[in-house]
Amino acid sequence: RWSRGLGDVYKRQETGEAERHVPLDGQSNFRDLGGYQTTDGREVKWGELFRSGELPRLSDADVDRLDALGVRAVVNFLTPAEIEQRGEDRLPDGVREIAAPIVGAGDDLALLVLEARKTGDFSGIPPELNADIHRILMTEASEEYATLLRLATDPANRPLVFHCSHGVHRTGTAAAILLSVLGVPWETVPEDYLLSNHYRADEIDRRLAELTALAAERQGVPPDAVDTTNMKAFYRLQGAYIDASLQEAIKQYGSMDAYIRDGLGITDDEIEALRDQLLVAPRD
Repeated sequence: RWSRGLGDVYKRQETGEAERHVPLDGQSNFRDLGGYQTTDGREVKWGELFRSGELPRLSDADVDRLDALGVRAVVNFLTPAEIEQRGEDRLPDGVREIAAPIVGAGDDLALLVLEARKTGDFSGIPPELNADIHRILMTEASEEYATLLRLATDPANRPLVFHCSHGVHRTGTAAAILLSVLGVPWETVPEDYLLSNHYRADEIDRRLAELTALAAERQGVPPDAVDTTNMKAFYRLQGAYIDASLQEAIKQYGSMDAYIRDGLGITDDEIEALRDQLLVAPRD
């Protein structure tokens, strides 16, 4: 059996088996959480849980693809202000849309990032800021994450998609918690998290080029003279960023399992229901 992770993506695509990445015209970071092995030897079912970035710019073909996947519900972590700015999700007819806005999670940090994006000046954005965001989400988005888990226990809501803007922070933390509930070992979680670097590579490179050019213009220097260390650290994810969510769970509750039960209020019966419905014996 081959390993789970980035190599798994390529091998499955080469052999025609279930693919983790769902290619869409209007969203590069839409992917299946299936296939990850759990500590008890089972694996997450394919085609039941999908993580993504925002969905307002889907093409007609994309909408048809989601329809073919059988998507029944979409959990949107964006705030009303973000939705007003970015647009409503484009979805197949009949898909249940569930608003679970994550409000106030790291607002001060978000303002710093917003200003940096306007100016190209990332000198005030330390590399550890991504990790700080994940730490904050563990506390400030606990209600929304508990809602996601309970929605996932109902077969009427699956296949289920959950997303934020880019599928990185809010969605990444949600995926880490969901995989942990299902019994996927933590070392797999950063592997899944870092796939955003791969699928968003063109978008990231384009954004870094734009910000570097903006900074160079403001500083009156050529682009290659701009210090892009902090900028790159923000846009190109590291495993340590999502590891901060586990560290926060341990700090507050002693373990991720205790965080799920005591921090999110998810019962043993709900955990067992999720595992019974979403795990299967691995294929040979």
